[in-house]
Amino acid sequence: MVGLLVVISGPSGAGKGTIIKHLTPQKGYAFSVSATTRKPRTGEVDGKDYFFKTHEEFKKLLDDDNLLEHAEYVKNFYGTPRKYVEEQITKGKTVLLDIEVIGALQVKQKFPDAVLVFLMPPTIKELELRLTGRNTEEISVVELRLQKAMQELKLIHHYDYLVINDNISDTVEKINAIVMSEKLKPHRCQETVKNFVK
Repeated sequence: MVGLLVVISGPSGAGKGTIIKHLTPQKGYAFSVSATTRKPRTGEVDGKDYFFKTHEEFKKLLDDDNLLEHAEYVKNFYGTPRKYVEEQITKGKTVLLDIEVIGALQVKQKFPDAVLVFLMPPTIKELELRLTGRNTEEISVVELRLQKAMQELKLIHHYDYLVINDNISDTVEKINAIVMSEKLKPHRCQETVKNFVK
């Protein structure tokens, strides 16, 4: 069974969380929960949505080299715990990382075989509507997120795929197709090939 690391990035409001929730464990997916120093939003659960850490706890994870990647985003820190990701890939799972662009590029350096997918809404106007529709953040934070989105778009050439998220079921199908295609690439099927050339 072929293990795979898939990084899904995109601006806040692109729908990354929603899409990932539709990529089920029954199809071999494992979602890596990130650590963050930001405060939980209403309904978020520690250990399920994020590992919510103080700045001091996050720094210790970093100092002990227990993060696969880390980055600062809108005045908070985010990082991916290393151990879980490595264990799941060894088990043949498709590990999904929901991280921002700088973190994705860090992962690509450590795992060159990682597949990077950039998720976008159909238009910037739609992105703005999604952000303001949340009613969870002040308008100044929404403006910061829109500025950040424009900066992230400049790095899209580092990604393997661009997926426009205008319909949940269609987007999920596209991600599934990307994963299947990647798993069938010859360099990921060495064990199968070996069985034919004994």
